[in-house]
Amino acid sequence: MLENSPFDPVETGRAVIRSTIAGSLATLDEAGNPFATLVTMATTADLRPILSLSDLALHTHNLKRDPRASLLLVAPGGETGNPLAGARITLVGSFERSDDDHAAWRYGLRQGKAARASALPGFHHYVMNIAGSHLVAGFGNIAQVPATELIPDYSDCQDLLDGEKMVVEHMNDDHADAIALYAIKLLHLPGGAWRITGCDPDGIDIATSTLRARLPFPTRATTVAEAGGFLKSFAKQARSLE
Repeated sequence: MLENSPFDPVETGRAVIRSTIAGSLATLDEAGNPFATLVTMATTADLRPILSLSDLALHTHNLKRDPRASLLLVAPGGETGNPLAGARITLVGSFERSDDDHAAWRYGLRQGKAARASALPGFHHYVMNIAGSHLVAGFGNIAQVPATELIPDYSDCQDLLDGEKMVVEHMNDDHADAIALYAIKLLHLPGGAWRITGCDPDGIDIATSTLRARLPFPTRATTVAEAGGFLKSFAKQARSLE
């Protein structure tokens, strides 16, 4: 978030969720005490966290007994020495096991090589149903963001949601050069092996092995055709800046 930009709790909260690939999961143990662990994560298109959990892990046993949990996510920003410099959001809600292939695909795409363990026997994906959140994004920028505002309503975007995998795989397989130009020319980021890790109605997420970024669409895309049009326009704009 830019220092002089107005504080928008909803967009800031969404940005934190999109920018992180790991967080602190707090479940309830047998005695009802909070039990915190480190987990890797991705999100569904509408920003619900996806975890890949082992059946042997204590946090999984806790969730099977009581699905209520919280998840703390911290955006990049504390690398200069102040651990509180990054915006952070605590999500509260419950987890349920998901056998949805698209959730598994999104997790694998977001986590890359780190997702290999999730293919081992005894690992399953869990999706968080968010009930509320607490956002801290700098001095005075603190807000309780209701889940109804934090989670975008994509009910009119089913064509794009159904076609997301096709769009992402086509771009990554055939247009890696364009994705790199998005990063370098439009977002002013270093060059690298950039790839798309998600395409939702509001934009695309891109990443290398060490960097992550977001390129928003100028308006909401409800169909594959609309998203494709924006991606072509981005490529044309980026090439004009070479």
